[in-house]
Amino acid sequence: MGQTKLHFWALVATLCGGLTAGVAAQAPSTSQPAQRGPSPPANAAASAPARVVATTPPGYVIGRDDLLTVRFWGDAEMSVDVVVRPDGKISLPLLNDVDAIGLTPEQLGASVEKAAAKFIAEPDATVIVREIRSRKVFVIGQVAKPGAIPLNTDMNVLQALATAGGVLEYASKSDIVIIRPDAGGRDKRLKFNYNEVVRGKNLQQNIQLLPNDTVVVN
Repeated sequence: MGQTKLHFWALVATLCGGLTAGVAAQAPSTSQPAQRGPSPPANAAASAPARVVATTPPGYVIGRDDLLTVRFWGDAEMSVDVVVRPDGKISLPLLNDVDAIGLTPEQLGASVEKAAAKFIAEPDATVIVREIRSRKVFVIGQVAKPGAIPLNTDMNVLQALATAGGVLEYASKSDIVIIRPDAGGRDKRLKFNYNEVVRGKNLQQNIQLLPNDTVVVN
């Protein structure tokens, strides 16, 4: 009987051990986290540059004092903000001095790409006009705020006078003159009668101003 009991309990122990091992094998493992592919950086979308189109008047050409951004796509170290110098040039990393005055933004971009091709494979440059500082008109004399006015869009004589704070009370409103520089070195003098224009007469006097025009209110 003693040996029979021993065999019985040995059999029970064996069956219990096998059952425990089977349950353990079927239980999900929590020690190893599930593997996932690499996640993109949180700022991946923000770090990608966006092409910006500058808003400039039709046919605009770059002039002295204009603030430009020269952006090389894919090369942040070459991208800079620059001001057109009095000699008409801009300074860029690696490229040194580049002629800018008299060129459209697209023409300057092509010129910069050509110069950069010596240092960069397939350069892609865009020139953005951040501030138009070269186009100005001047209003002087009997106005509230004489001085230079940025010419960033179309502006006629009446609009320029309004921007200068208006004509003063004792000004000679019928004797306003627009002085326009001529390519030949001789200035043109154009008459403007304020009283007639505000009354809707002889509106052809209210001309569109050009860069460097000077409106003189006597």
